[in-house]
Parts: sequence; C-alpha cells; structure tokens
Amino acid sequence: MHSTTNRNGDQKRATVTPSPTTAAALDSRGTRRVVIASSIGTVIEWYDFALYGAASALVFGPLFFPEQSAIGGALASFAVFAVAFFVRPIGGMIAAHIGDRIGRKPILIFTVTLMGVATVAVGLLPTYEAIGMWAPILLVLTRMLQGIGAGAEFAGAVTAVAEYAPQNKRAFYTSFAQASVGLAFVLSTGFFAVLAAIPRDALLNGAWRIPFLASVVIFGVAIFIRRRVEETPEFTQAKSEISKATTEPTKIPLLQAIKASPRELIVGILCGSGLNVAGYLVNTFSLSYIKTTLEMSATVATLGVVAATGSSIIAVPLFGILADRSGRWPVLLGGAIFTAIYMPFYFMLLDTRQPGIVVAAMVIAYGVGQSAMLGSQSAFLSELFETRYRFTAIAASREINVMVLGGTTPFIATALVGATNGSPWPVVLFVVASQFLTIVSVFLARRTRRIPGTGPSNSQARETESQPLT
Repeated sequence: MHSTTNRNGDQKRATVTPSPTTAAALDSRGTRRVVIASSIGTVIEWYDFALYGAASALVFGPLFFPEQSAIGGALASFAVFAVAFFVRPIGGMIAAHIGDRIGRKPILIFTVTLMGVATVAVGLLPTYEAIGMWAPILLVLTRMLQGIGAGAEFAGAVTAVAEYAPQNKRAFYTSFAQASVGLAFVLSTGFFAVLAAIPRDALLNGAWRIPFLASVVIFGVAIFIRRRVEETPEFTQAKSEISKATTEPTKIPLLQAIKASPRELIVGILCGSGLNVAGYLVNTFSLSYIKTTLEMSATVATLGVVAATGSSIIAVPLFGILADRSGRWPVLLGGAIFTAIYMPFYFMLLDTRQPGIVVAAMVIAYGVGQSAMLGSQSAFLSELFETRYRFTAIAASREINVMVLGGTTPFIATALVGATNGSPWPVVLFVVASQFLTIVSVFLARRTRRIPGTGPSNSQARETESQPLT
C-alpha cells in the first residue's frame, strides 16, 4: 500500500493491491456469489422498468389516461415512464453516499426491497374508471418509488462485482449485471407477449396486473440471496486503511469524486448516451411504434423485444470477454459506431411490416451494437474511479445520463414521429447524435485499465495522457 500526493501536498489515495493468492480465492469463491446476488437484483430492477415500459405502450393509455387519443395516451404513459428517471439521481446519490460510507451490502438489500414493493403496488392500483384522476397520480407516485430504488441498484451491483472480480476478468463478470437486463426484458415483455394474445377486454379488465404481482417471487429470491453476500474485500480493506490515516476523510463522496476526478465524471456521464438512447428506443419506443404507427400486431412488437433482449443474455458476456482481451474502449467504441451506422437500416427494416424482418431488425440492433456497449461499459465505469467514491461516481455518471436521455427517449421519439406524420428520420438523427456522445467520451478517456481500487490522480492522469487507450 502506498500513498500519492498532488501538487498541494494533499493525500490523494491509498493504493491497495491484492495478492495473487487473494485474487484467486475471490475468483473461485466470493465472485460467483456476488455475481449471482447482483444479477438477480438487476433482474428485479429491470423487470420492473421493462414491465412498466411494455404496459405504457400497450395498456396504460386506456386504463389511466382514457380521455386522450391513442397518440396522446402513449405520450402520457411515456411521460410517467420518464418520471422515474428524474428521481433516479436523487435515490442514487443518497444510497450511493451511504454505500461509500458504510458499505455496499446494506444498500443492495434496501434498493431491491424498495423496487419490489413499488412494482407489486402498481399491480394493485385502481384505474381511472374506478377513482378518476387519483389513478394517474398514484401511478406517478409508485413510479417515483421505483425510480428511487433503481437509482442505486445498478451502480451498487456493478461496484460490488467489480470489487470482487480479478482485473483480467472484470468486464466478463460485470457484464452479467448487464446481461440480466436482457433476462428482465424477456420475463416482463414475455409476460405481455402472452397477455397480448388474449382478448383485449380481458387484458384491460385485470389480466395486465398479473406480471406486476408475479414480481413478488423474484423479489423474495433476491432478498434471500443478497442477505447471504458479504461486504466486498476491497471496500473493507480501503475503509480499514482510511481509518488508520492521520487525516480526516472527506464526509461527502460526491465532493471527493468531483474534486479528484472531474474529467472521469464527464467521461462517465457521456459514455452511457449511446446505449441508453438506443436501448430504450428498441425495447420501449419500438413497441408503440410497431403497434401504433405501423399498425402491426402487438404480439409482433412484444415478441421482437423478447427476441432482441433475449439475444443480449448471451451476447453481452461474450462482448465482456472481448473487452477483457482487447480493452474496454474498443468494444464500447465499436458498439456505438455500429449502432450509428445501422439505425437508418433499422427503421427501413421495420417499415417493411414483415413480422420476421421486424423481429430480425430488433435482434440485430440489440444483439450487436447494444450488447457491445453493455458488455464493456460496467468495467469501463468501475475502472474510472477509486474505491472510496466509486459507488457514488458510478451512480452519478449513470443516473444523470439516464435521467436526461434514457427515460425521455420513448417520449422524445414518440413526439418526433407524431410531429412528422409518422416519419422515423428525426428519430434516426436523435439516435445517431447520442452515439456521437459515446464516441466523444471514449476519446476523452485516456486509460481505463487500472489497478483494482485505484485511479490516477489528476497529476498522474496528465502524465499518462500520451499513453494509448487500453
């Protein structure tokens, strides 16, 4: 363990390098357990969000906004969908602050509990027909609870896995949290794919509640597993080193991150632009676009999302392996470039209105471009920041971008299509611009392969700017 100082003589960090024996032990024991615990929590988070996305596109309009037109109901539903993303940074910052000060495990248990309770509550809500305007109000409140819980869930999961995993397998192990997103979409949208096949009246009269209430099973399993996970060794060791230090540690991890790693925070915020916009375009907006604009069967739309997100369950870990071998940035950059080039063809394929082609187009978008970005982003982010404020920095980076671009994508895309009488080309430009932001973030990053638990100080970063990206 050694310390470094900046030009003012302030202590910047304690570098903790685990021995090969310790790393091997973590790889064989703790890593697999924390990967499972983190992944199932991510399934809960994204099952909830994907479930709401599917319901927004298919049933929430007539149930909670019946006085609106078809496009108006979709816009209202997607507006409520976006509400959760505006409170996610708040939940993320509060939970991550506690996670960086006290530990990762307590927050992982709390966030998954809040997410589970909020989702079950959605399934119990009365509709507009029963209680009038109180129905959409309660829908917004439950959606906000989901957002608060989700704000720290993914950052906590990635942080915990990254701090257990050996460096040469970090992208692979952290990719499982991202692959779990695909599993969550398969489960949630798959539910609605089945429900879409039943009579419309039966769906609106109560069958839509079943997927929300069924989440209690996943929630229970997640709580059971997470209670058995121990605190990460890297956090425990870093906390021990801080407690031995003669100087008083900063009490606000977010201020530490802003002071020590401002450039890394900008990189972290920008890098999620491409995957957030493209992801929500395919798995949420496309449901409404295929059903409303293209006037195709809801079954085709839901099956397309199931197939597309299902492909990522396999593709994301494979891209994680590639990111461990060739570096994080080439995979992240490649995914953004592919998505930017492919997006015009994506809408051209959708506009054929051929079910097989529509499903294939969605699989290519998600299984290649999106999965490449998902497979590399978690390791990319975790290695930007040091242990003492990593949870907070990842949560801030991710949730700020998700708030601005992710949650608003279905609403923006729907508004663009509505304003242009069904033309998808403004949406294509929107998606391509988001990929450009990810590309810019990659070139702003100078190095992402770091010693576990560390990141270069500002002065060290300047000294390594001439080194090639790895």
